[in-house]
Amino acid sequence: MLPKTLLSLLPFVIPVLSQAGGQYVDPDNGIPFWGYTDPVHGMTLGYIFPPLDSTGDLANEFIGEIVAPRDAKWAGVSPGGQMLQNLLLVAWPNGNSIVRSARYATDYVQPVAMSGPVLTDLPSSKVNSTHWKWVFRCQNCVTWSTSTGTNSIPVGSFGVPAWVFSSAGVDDPADPQSTFQEHTDFGFFGLDYSQAHASADDYNRWVTGGAGGGTPTTITTTTTSATPTVSATPYDYIVVGAGPGGLVAADRLSEAGKKVLLERGGPSTAETGGTYGPPWAAGHNLTKFDVPGLFGEMLGAHRKSQSNNISPAESMFTDPNPFWWCKDVNSFAGCLVGGGTAINGGLYWLPPSSDFSPYVGFPTSWGNHAPYTAKLKARLPPTDHPSTDGKRYLEQVSDVVSRLLNAQGYQQATINDSPDSKDHVYGYSAYDFLDGKRAGPVATYFRSARARKNFTYKQYVYVQNVVRNGAQITGVKTNDTSIGPDGVIPLTSKGRVILSAGSFGTPRILFRSGIGPRDMITIAQNNAEAGPNVPPSNQWIDLPVGMNVQDNPSINLVFTHPSVDAYDNWAKVWDDPRPADAAQYLKDQSGAFAQASPRMNFWRAYGAQDGRTRWLQGTARPGGSATTNYPFNASQIMTITAYLSTGITSRGRIGIDAAMTARALENPWFTDPIDKQILIQGINDLLSAVEQVPGLTLVTPDNTTTITDYVNNYDPGSLNSNHWVGSCSIGNSSSNAVVDQNAKVFNTNNLFIIDASIVPGMPMGNPHGMLMSMAEQAVDKVLNLAGGP
Repeated sequence: MLPKTLLSLLPFVIPVLSQAGGQYVDPDNGIPFWGYTDPVHGMTLGYIFPPLDSTGDLANEFIGEIVAPRDAKWAGVSPGGQMLQNLLLVAWPNGNSIVRSARYATDYVQPVAMSGPVLTDLPSSKVNSTHWKWVFRCQNCVTWSTSTGTNSIPVGSFGVPAWVFSSAGVDDPADPQSTFQEHTDFGFFGLDYSQAHASADDYNRWVTGGAGGGTPTTITTTTTSATPTVSATPYDYIVVGAGPGGLVAADRLSEAGKKVLLERGGPSTAETGGTYGPPWAAGHNLTKFDVPGLFGEMLGAHRKSQSNNISPAESMFTDPNPFWWCKDVNSFAGCLVGGGTAINGGLYWLPPSSDFSPYVGFPTSWGNHAPYTAKLKARLPPTDHPSTDGKRYLEQVSDVVSRLLNAQGYQQATINDSPDSKDHVYGYSAYDFLDGKRAGPVATYFRSARARKNFTYKQYVYVQNVVRNGAQITGVKTNDTSIGPDGVIPLTSKGRVILSAGSFGTPRILFRSGIGPRDMITIAQNNAEAGPNVPPSNQWIDLPVGMNVQDNPSINLVFTHPSVDAYDNWAKVWDDPRPADAAQYLKDQSGAFAQASPRMNFWRAYGAQDGRTRWLQGTARPGGSATTNYPFNASQIMTITAYLSTGITSRGRIGIDAAMTARALENPWFTDPIDKQILIQGINDLLSAVEQVPGLTLVTPDNTTTITDYVNNYDPGSLNSNHWVGSCSIGNSSSNAVVDQNAKVFNTNNLFIIDASIVPGMPMGNPHGMLMSMAEQAVDKVLNLAGGP
């Protein structure tokens, strides 16, 4: 059978910023494990090691356990925190028994059996009507060798173990080496492994099946700080986050007075100090974030798994060194200068009037977006021919799709010339690239802000919470004690804080600041690190933070056509590009690498029985990830992704878990069945003209599957377009919104939000153009609001 992917997100681990794991005692065996319970799935993972000074074989083993609800058809742990070349332990119930195996993977494919580890089930392993538990001894499991070298668990220091959960069963439950589908959820937690050690007597009693035992040996480390006492500089404005909202706000605010911009990540493009670039561009001052063609595509990340031996793209989503991802967000979020605009495909649509209308939830005072969009366009003009020679490359996909759409009554247009025309229209993909390189707000707003003497930028600063006294914000607390006592940066007496940490990051900060639903604030209050900074309960502000979340549901349709150049599925662009294309780009930033993978976009409006109009958006690109039992020519493959955008009514929820990881508690896709109905209708309409385009063949789904079944059975995780909005929605009432019409958080005096989280409904197209126009308008309202500095 064809291999299936597993744990494709685990290589994104690097040490997280807070320790989340702790000690607990298993009542069945008395073992004091160190580990973590995931509050979403109720799954517990634990570890205990022999004494830290153990030698020989004893130093290379541990006892572990997985306790999972019966909903977990299989689960796994990676104590080293990564997938590739790392120990993976997977288990599942089979009747009244636990089936388990040790595995490892060399690529993003099905992990295979790992030789070396010896697994012994301990007596308290069991299966009952509600849960299953695997308690095990893992020998030869602390250090292991693979084809790339030696890896190990950091038993004497801090680590970030990973876990996975699947609600889909394995293919053969009786076979320890059974194949299985990709996990349906995953997570990480910080753990001080140096504490997770028992005495030799206790450890030996447990591994021989004895219950009970004494207190494990602990190592207490006392550290003294050499950091001198500092007095922090108060600021009139503190902007938290350097994504599109934060950069626009920072630029405009720097025209009005002193402020500080805080970014938890670091550089991206070469202009910002970034250095991470492909080998073939060495010496040319070009990074992964400068070269548009290095975006690749999300093939093998949150899209369908590869099959038929198609290599995955070397993309932002599959790079083995993805330092740019926020590590306390269980979704794709960029923690570096530019945020999402530094790592996305760069699709850039000027917003139509509907994006700011009451139809999607904006107050009426936001209706006149034109002056703000004009300011954005003047700073960052869109282009649908980003190569410096003015030519378009790899346009075979556009030619094929235009024939498909012409047969259905679509008209071709330059999309950004008429932003309000979004029905039966298509055009070349437009980008926010300049001079053949990724630009966005980094090369525009950030560039001009940094040139001002009153602008202060600090990177690698992690904001934990705002400091407040009731409704008054007095500063922000960070992890950087060099910039203020206990990491606190204060405000001036009339100062203001603007949160621009994104749809996941901003709610996390609010929860830790005592703002939001009680259940989320309580989780923060119970966290060892966050709890001491949560205000007393009589100061909690009850707002629907994390509610009303939306994201475009998206479905991939994969085709072949004889004219299409799949560009090796973008798999070689990092380390083995086509020589002529690489040389052309290095010469003058022209050619195939001057453009990201999308080549065409289209829209169509659909009415529905609930009286609402919903819009279908399509994005077409060369390359793809096909799932079919039929042969096809992989060099001719292309993909159309069908999204549902403005008008959708499905909503989800974003929250935090006990590790302070921001995650989707309720997925926002297809909670309203009408959304799914319209998307199925739109896909069927799109495919109705396939036979009118000679040579065009639909590969996925193939002719054994109906579109209805294909959509109904689509992996929910693969519906994610990563266009999250609404978690701190703007509105007129604190009963259903988090910020008012001036972007100020309800029931606070001086706390504002300017990022995607305040957008109350899905924009018409990929959102970052709309977000920058929104930021232009929001910061203008903040500056004109009375009472500020």
